[in-house]
Amino acid sequence: MAGPIVRRGAVLGLGVLWWWAVVRLVLVPDAGVLEGAVAAGGWGLSLLPVHCVPRARAAGALGAGRWRAAWRSTATTTASPPHRSDAGSGPS
Repeated sequence: MAGPIVRRGAVLGLGVLWWWAVVRLVLVPDAGVLEGAVAAGGWGLSLLPVHCVPRARAAGALGAGRWRAAWRSTATTTASPPHRSDAGSGPS
């Protein structure tokens, strides 16, 4: 029971702090770096929960060892090497 109350109190307190910083930036001519940092940081943190999910639940998430397997692969490409400028044209 105490967990949700503490969480809501923290959210409310941080929200009030953010609004205080934004209002000071708009209305007070001598607002400075502290208010700007709080406003920018709060705005950036507001985007975080929307765009971040655990990797296991993310749509299109790659497997844990996918890149390791790709780097260890011994398969080589079958593309031909580029021609030198003085080699002329290749067979047609």
